[in-house]
Amino acid sequence: MTSLSRRAFVTAATASLLAGCGPRPHPAASAAPSAGPPTPGRAPAGAVRALARSVPVRLAIPAIGVDTPVLRLGLAADGSVQVPPVTDHDRAGWYRHSPTPGQVGPSVILGHVTVGAYGDGVFRHLDRLRRGDGIAVRLENGASAGFTVTTVRTVAKAHFPTEAVYGDVDRPELRLITCGGPRTGGGYPDNVIVFAALSGRTS
Repeated sequence: MTSLSRRAFVTAATASLLAGCGPRPHPAASAAPSAGPPTPGRAPAGAVRALARSVPVRLAIPAIGVDTPVLRLGLAADGSVQVPPVTDHDRAGWYRHSPTPGQVGPSVILGHVTVGAYGDGVFRHLDRLRRGDGIAVRLENGASAGFTVTTVRTVAKAHFPTEAVYGDVDRPELRLITCGGPRTGGGYPDNVIVFAALSGRTS
């Protein structure tokens, strides 16, 4: 975990739950103390070696037609995670207090499913991803981190799996998060969460 303690990161990130797709809730989550951050560069036997820290600049998901620049997101004034701005041709955003893609730990990228009057968002088809689909993240240093989808989950925001999404892991992983479920006047009731693991690197 970088920049923030794991407790602060989980608290802030959970509070968002990609609230930008609807009303933004006030932070209220907390997490159990961590046993300590994972050691950079360490991964299970046979796993792809972790990459050096480098900020993501572009995200490509061929299976659902995504090819987007990646913004950097921090914390909003209320302590929740920022979400990408609601604009035409919106972009995905990387939460800068999470590991960069390819580092050990869960790197978090958020995107909208809809963007108000502009219509569909960049992650409008995120729920169509399936196990084995590929994801490529271009990094600022020129390398590209390749990930393979392991799980796609749709969960009620009221029962967001905080530990599964933001908890420590001993290998480089990626989380893509957007809203899901039927849209109502109050927004969306669910979150779509894609879990992926590092599968390779190209320069």
